[in-house]
Amino acid sequence: MITYDVLPSPIGDVLLTAEDGALSGVHVNRAPGPAWERSPGQFAAARGQLDAYFAGDRREFELPLAPRGTPFQTRVWDALRRIPYGETRTYAELAHDLDAPSACRAVGAANGRNPLSIVVPCHRLIGSNGSLTGYGGGLAAKRWLLEHERGRS
Repeated sequence: MITYDVLPSPIGDVLLTAEDGALSGVHVNRAPGPAWERSPGQFAAARGQLDAYFAGDRREFELPLAPRGTPFQTRVWDALRRIPYGETRTYAELAHDLDAPSACRAVGAANGRNPLSIVVPCHRLIGSNGSLTGYGGGLAAKRWLLEHERGRS
């Protein structure tokens, strides 16, 4: 059973989902599934940490996570969590960090499938020319997140 809650934020509503007591999704401006059950109490820690992040008082998250993905996607998501707050990397740089320098497109695809945006900071990946590239919550949200972090680091 997927449970959810919705957190208002400066970039729009953030949909939180959990499975088996661990956070499985953080999605910007996405609606819950029709068979999901709202359970606000289950998300107190996630809500508190995300509120602190948006207020500029938190840079890292300490939550039980349950993302579902392939082994390669999991490697990419782990690497995303190592990008320091307020910094960015290109897809090519992340592929190189994973010892897979020719896997830029695969890194991009894995980044796009990240179910835990913000907590697993996929917004910190940018194009090789420094441009902002796709973000599930929209480019305005990505821009806000990057400016928010740069202003606090």
